[in-house]
Amino acid sequence: MDAQTPGGLEAALAGVESAVTLVFFSQTFGCETCLPARQIVDQLASFSDRISVEEFNLVLDKSEVKTYAIQRAPAIAVLGEEDTGIRFYGAPEGHELVSLVEAIALVASRDSGLSDESRARIAEVDQPIDIQVFATPT
Repeated sequence: MDAQTPGGLEAALAGVESAVTLVFFSQTFGCETCLPARQIVDQLASFSDRISVEEFNLVLDKSEVKTYAIQRAPAIAVLGEEDTGIRFYGAPEGHELVSLVEAIALVASRDSGLSDESRARIAEVDQPIDIQVFATPT
């Protein structure tokens, strides 16, 4: 997937194999990046009829915030047939946008790309694990 080129995003998402929902969380006050993040989410959804967007307010929609374990806005939960726990915080711009597009494709394909050995080791985990990846241009 060449999601880094201008037409690459659209091409990468045009081939989405199954339904993906981008659950977007924003807030009205104190969130300078919520509007740009929403615009990016809407644009990504426009590239495929299999990508939909649901929007909730971080302050008002407490049930959904709890359901998706959202901690701040803007936030995007990437859902396929099930919730795999993939979350993006902040406006997905630059390299983060490429990561979001790849996450959408991954969720749609229903294949993590992990080896059988890795799947077996993960199946042995018997307690919740919170993995966080931080990205910065520097």
